[in-house]
Amino acid sequence: MENYRSIFQTLNRRFGLLNKNCCQVGGAELSLIQSHILFEIDHDKQPLMNQVAERLGIDMSTFSRQIQTLIKMGLVTKSQHSEDKRAFILSLTTEGKYVATAISTDMNQYLEEVFSHMSEFEKEVVIKSVKLLNESMAKSTVCCKPMY
Repeated sequence: MENYRSIFQTLNRRFGLLNKNCCQVGGAELSLIQSHILFEIDHDKQPLMNQVAERLGIDMSTFSRQIQTLIKMGLVTKSQHSEDKRAFILSLTTEGKYVATAISTDMNQYLEEVFSHMSEFEKEVVIKSVKLLNESMAKSTVCCKPMY
C-alpha cells in the first residue's frame, strides 16, 4: 500500500508550505497565511472579515492579528460595515493589490513551469485529480482536522 502521507508531505515541501515566509515582493515579506489572506481579499473584492477567516479556517483572534500586521504593512484596510457596526470590510490598498497580483503572477509562472514537464494529457489528469480531491475533502467529515 502506498504511503499517502509521504506523498503529501513531499508535495507540501516542494510548494514551500513549510517555509516561515512564502513570498517577498518589493519590501514586503509575507507568511503563507498572509499571502492567502491577500488572495482572498483580492478575489472577493471587499469581503467581510469573518467571511475570509471562515473560508481560510482560521480562528478570529489569529486572523485579527494577521490583519493588523497587514494593515501596518500598508497592504490592507479595514472599515466598519455601514449597516452592521459589528462587521468589518477588508480591502487591499494600492500596494496590497500590487503585492497580491505579483504573488499570483509568480505562482502562475511557477505552475506553468512545473506543468511544462508534462504532456497536455498528464496536465489535464493532474488538474482533474486535484479538483476531485478538493471536492472529496469538502465532503469529508474530518477534512482539515487531522486525527492524531
